[in-house]
Amino acid sequence: DFRRLDSGLKATGKQDYTIDVKLPGMLTAMVAHPPLFGATVKSFDPAAAKAVKGVVDVVQISRGVAVVAENTWAAMKGREALTVEWDESQAEKRGSAQLMQEYLAAAEQPGEAVAAHGGDVEAALKGAAKVVEATYQFPYLAHAALEPLDAVAHKNGEVLEIWGGHQMPDLYQAVAAQIAGIDPAKVKLTVLKTGGGFGRRAVTDADIVVEAVETAKAIGWRAPVKVLWTREDDMRGGRYRPLFVHKVKVGLDEGGKIVGWHHRQVGQSILIGTPFEGMMVKDGIDATSVEGVNDTPYAIENFRSEIVNAKVGVPVLWWRSVGHTHTSYVMETMIDEVARASGRDAVELRRELLKDHPRHLAVLNLAAEKAGWGTDLPKGKARGIAVHESFGTVVGEVAEIAVNAQGGFKVERVICAVDCGTAINPDQVRAQMEGGIGFGLGAVLHEELTLTNGRVDQANYDAYLPLRIEEMPQVETYIVPSTAMPSGVGEPGVPPVGPAVANALAAATEKRVRILPIAKGLSA
Repeated sequence: DFRRLDSGLKATGKQDYTIDVKLPGMLTAMVAHPPLFGATVKSFDPAAAKAVKGVVDVVQISRGVAVVAENTWAAMKGREALTVEWDESQAEKRGSAQLMQEYLAAAEQPGEAVAAHGGDVEAALKGAAKVVEATYQFPYLAHAALEPLDAVAHKNGEVLEIWGGHQMPDLYQAVAAQIAGIDPAKVKLTVLKTGGGFGRRAVTDADIVVEAVETAKAIGWRAPVKVLWTREDDMRGGRYRPLFVHKVKVGLDEGGKIVGWHHRQVGQSILIGTPFEGMMVKDGIDATSVEGVNDTPYAIENFRSEIVNAKVGVPVLWWRSVGHTHTSYVMETMIDEVARASGRDAVELRRELLKDHPRHLAVLNLAAEKAGWGTDLPKGKARGIAVHESFGTVVGEVAEIAVNAQGGFKVERVICAVDCGTAINPDQVRAQMEGGIGFGLGAVLHEELTLTNGRVDQANYDAYLPLRIEEMPQVETYIVPSTAMPSGVGEPGVPPVGPAVANALAAATEKRVRILPIAKGLSA
């Protein structure tokens, strides 16, 4: 194992992030954003904002109105004093509850695009001895990183320098050059550590970079400008994991074997309308929407995957493990439900369906072995298992939960087996699995971002609830020995934990959770 060079700095609070950047003469800006997605500035009155001590300018940019000040506090107070009239004629005004009802209705209709098709699903379902049906609901999710969005822009002569936690530096360089009217070679990006990214700093429209560069340009490039978002800006700023509905029908024969699987999804595309549409969207199918379903490793002869691309004005984005965050939950809980309906053990059924996929089998068997699958547990405890591949890495997880007399439960232990090819740094692999499990567990337990009449309801960690430290389970990670090419570990630990926990909960209580988060699903 190799020691990380930044561990000491992070542990002692000495690591510098974008929020820590200080340049001579630097000004700080905060942007007043529209309260509704799609709204624009109609007019604004800067007088009260300019009267705040420390405010040096108020300028309109493409994404709102920026209050520029000598320090953060002055920028915040100036923005509070600012008067802006918004044009909401083209804004998204539907709430998440209304959108969910529209999605559920759309899920009853044929999909507009077919992502995968094999055999005759309709005939297989019609002739099935038993059909297992389920409809799943997934909420919007915020990235909720500890460091809100921020960036610093400074034009020194012919060179424009930008400091930030850039996850798409090439794109940001091109966008910044266009705004500044200079050659991209004249744009220098300083890529800093991020206080959490999870995909939020890889934005196809370069949002925070646009704000920093446009603000610096609007004041005549006279000083470096740091644009800083508050927690509330970050939570209500869009770019969420999309809202999704899955409707699944699985046909079984008399012996409990799967004879047909029909899978329909309704949700927003992350990539349609972005620079990546030409590369990653084909025939109306956004690969990030259906990944984990259309490429399932399970041997199912009659299989059909459909997608309905919802048209919604809420900005969405990849969120740690992207489409796998919802597709894995559906696939792995449905497989578990099929096992229960056919009287099969969940691991044995997976072994049969994965017989042609040795990597998946190895991960499944290792996780089951280390968890003691099939052995008795004390009363009130139960196990659930899930196996999923994402970003070239196969991860199997067994969740062990304990239920209490009040109907609640705690995830006490997660056993993780991972095949990521050659493990360059095993300690880093283990760390990423642990972090991914905690990240994914918080999401399935109680994270949900909602909108009312187009306005985001949650603003901070009091209402949007990532995992609390007392909820973090004991995690054991086992790496499958391999000499294959290394693959990703930053995201693949996330997808299996949700279905593993849900399957354990079903084993303990007979309750199937199909509305996420689990806290909401249990009370539905």
